[in-house]
Amino acid sequence: MSERPFKVLGIQQIAVGGPDKSALRRLWVDTLGLALHGNFKSEKENVDEDIAVLGAGPFKVEVDLMQPIDPEKKPRVDQPALNHIGLWVDDIHVAVEWLGAQGMRFTPGGVRKGAAGYDVCFIHPKGNEALPLSGEGVLIELVQAPPEVVEAFSKLA
Repeated sequence: MSERPFKVLGIQQIAVGGPDKSALRRLWVDTLGLALHGNFKSEKENVDEDIAVLGAGPFKVEVDLMQPIDPEKKPRVDQPALNHIGLWVDDIHVAVEWLGAQGMRFTPGGVRKGAAGYDVCFIHPKGNEALPLSGEGVLIELVQAPPEVVEAFSKLA
């Protein structure tokens, strides 16, 4: 592998799913004390999610509480319950290009706007013969970090 031309800065989000997000809100918001920050709904992605947050500023982490809009359709955002993890990257386009050249398999859709408004791209949980690198069973979302997050993490290095 050639030298990696991008950095993974930190965790941007985790996404958990269930058949009814009200039970997830009861745990994450009412019991654990996270703050509700917003909602995202997409028929195409079969998801209705509440966005809860912890931390502050550039170190804020989202916990997306997801339920399928239609439990009979795919994708099933509630299976597995820990749906995906989102990682801040300093340059998503460079990351996707470099990872693709290494044989990384991505989900369909390429780089696009995610629920929080940042550019995102998903690493497929399973490799195949043509593209053997993958999330090794975990769906991984690469998220373009905004300048203030890149700067905050660079100060820690």
